[in-house]
Amino acid sequence: MFKILFFIPDLGQGGAEKVLVNLVNNMDKNKFDITVQTLFAGGVNEQYLNKDIKYKYCYKKTFRGNSQILKLFSPQRLYKKFIKERYDIVVSYLEGPTARIVSGCTDKDTKLVSWIHVEQHTKEKASHSFKNYEEAKKCYEKFDNTICVSNYVKKDFIKIFDFEKPIEVLYNTNETKQILELAKEKAEDFNYSGINICAVGTLKKSKGFDRLIRVQRKLKDDGLDTKFFILGEGPERENLINLAKENKVEDTFIFHGYETNPYKYISKCDLFVCASFAEGFSTAATEALVLGIPIVTVEVSGMKEMLGENNEYGIVTENDEDALYEGIKKILTTDDLLSNYAEKAKERGKYFSTEKTVQAVEDMLKTVMKEAD
Repeated sequence: MFKILFFIPDLGQGGAEKVLVNLVNNMDKNKFDITVQTLFAGGVNEQYLNKDIKYKYCYKKTFRGNSQILKLFSPQRLYKKFIKERYDIVVSYLEGPTARIVSGCTDKDTKLVSWIHVEQHTKEKASHSFKNYEEAKKCYEKFDNTICVSNYVKKDFIKIFDFEKPIEVLYNTNETKQILELAKEKAEDFNYSGINICAVGTLKKSKGFDRLIRVQRKLKDDGLDTKFFILGEGPERENLINLAKENKVEDTFIFHGYETNPYKYISKCDLFVCASFAEGFSTAATEALVLGIPIVTVEVSGMKEMLGENNEYGIVTENDEDALYEGIKKILTTDDLLSNYAEKAKERGKYFSTEKTVQAVEDMLKTVMKEAD
């Protein structure tokens, strides 16, 4: 049995946090002794860890300036402080601070794996949690394997760090059976008879919800009976509410907040949209496919891998507000296009089954250990 630690900053409402829980819950416990550790406790996804997963945290809650304070200490010192046990494999499940800490492992018998979830584009952004770019490059090169959630993220990472060590792509794990089961629940406050459009994610600038508000204004001006349902919470909530009022769409642009069961809403929508400026491999979009919901998205990391280079399983537009508006308008006004993409979504959703994605991760971990023999 392999003893494995997955280390991540927290288990909050983000996509990486959610798919980590999905992954560890479904791994073979006869082959893997699993611990999940966070820098900070209190994330909403902690409650969903199965009882056979050990859980630890470094600090009970986050504190101001933590990223700067952690950079005052070497990766070796931080690893010794936070990682008290010996593991066969230690996985940093998110780029940044946990990668820096895990790189400080000095046990030559412990294999290290780094997971990269988003495209970072620049040296400055990729090295934000490190003292500088040189330290970031040095830390990432200490890992025995690097996993990216999409080919787009992989190419971006290789380019930024001129990376030559082992690196591969593994897709995120979704609880497909659970998603389909939870989708059956009633959504009591969901009773709009027009065209229902949903978007999911933390209410922050990078998710582009402001673009959707302006898109909704244009759709209303076109005479389309559309209503947006936004599932998520975050720091931009008040700004977005005010923007919706300015554009006079506050009655048809609804902020539902964070939902423990978003699937009962998504499954009742006619269309799923993504307006993000950046993604890794969108958990919310793969969940929409599992539910058979058509997708229109701007082009961000992973979307063409998910939906096809030629829009076979959904519509991918340029990462531009006007292009997104045209894509949404097209799918809503072209005969049979929405229903055709609903069938294609169901077909594609089967590709991201829990079993396939978990097996791929388990095979990777076994390979890492074999290479250590």
